[in-house]
Amino acid sequence: MANIYVIIATGIGAIFLLWLLFYFIPVGLWFTALVSGVRISLLQLILMRWRKVPPGVIVTSLIASTKAGLNLKRDDLEAHYLAGGHVQAVVNALISADKANIDLDFKTATAIDLAGRNVLEAVQMSVNPKVIDTKKVAAVAKDGIQLIAIARVTVRANIEQLVGGAGEETVLARVGEGIVSSIGSADSHKSVLENPDSISKVVLEKGLDSGTAFEILSIDIADIDIGKNIGAALQMDQANADKNIAQAKAEERRAMAVANEQEMKAKAQEARANVIQAEAEIPRAIAESFRSGNLGIMDYYKFENIKADTKMRDSISENPTIEEGPDK
Repeated sequence: MANIYVIIATGIGAIFLLWLLFYFIPVGLWFTALVSGVRISLLQLILMRWRKVPPGVIVTSLIASTKAGLNLKRDDLEAHYLAGGHVQAVVNALISADKANIDLDFKTATAIDLAGRNVLEAVQMSVNPKVIDTKKVAAVAKDGIQLIAIARVTVRANIEQLVGGAGEETVLARVGEGIVSSIGSADSHKSVLENPDSISKVVLEKGLDSGTAFEILSIDIADIDIGKNIGAALQMDQANADKNIAQAKAEERRAMAVANEQEMKAKAQEARANVIQAEAEIPRAIAESFRSGNLGIMDYYKFENIKADTKMRDSISENPTIEEGPDK
């Protein structure tokens, strides 16, 4: 029984050693590379394991590039992998570019890949242009009518400007700005509706793809609708604002008039109070005149008669009596 356990343990150990041996010495991968025309030594495959580089990725990429007629170096592929790049995507992009007669070298492809862009998709977009639809762009013509347009932009990847070039968002923003400028410069919204291709011509002439990773091939107006009458709305808002200002000024004038009236009433009350106060001093002045001999009794009676006559005249003027003759 003990011998059986020893045999089983020995077999498991031998299997593990064989697996470990073939893991660090990928004989099958080396043979595949050999029959595919790729010269690489077993020592290099072993060292790849120690450098944390998957030999399968490097060997597969070398085989694909060799069969496609490309001369790529193992060290360059390993360096790109260790830098965090996508080796297979770069190799596939180089093969696609070579078949499509696109000038793309290994250094440029790796730079595009390390910049975070999909280099294979960029090559495919160079062959098959991409169509991008803008969002609804609202603009107002000179006659005050709002137009809402949707543009369809056909772009092709610009390989030379993929590193450092602006993306799709910038292209769409520039196209939207061009549409707003084109519609805004139109004298009438009717002319834009009659010739929507005039927008495309104006926008294309602006060179909107400058500094971007794309080349704009065409801009087509997919849809254009009439929006609000912005001019009329602005006039109504201005009229309401003028009305409110006029009302505010009228209210201000009314308040000033009320204040002036109150001020005049206060002055009149003050004047009456002064008159009453002055009239209250008259008996004292008369008494003082009697004591000082400046006023005699006859003068006083004359003064009283004048007062009575004045009072009577005031009463007659307030309640006049009209005597009618026999012929009226």
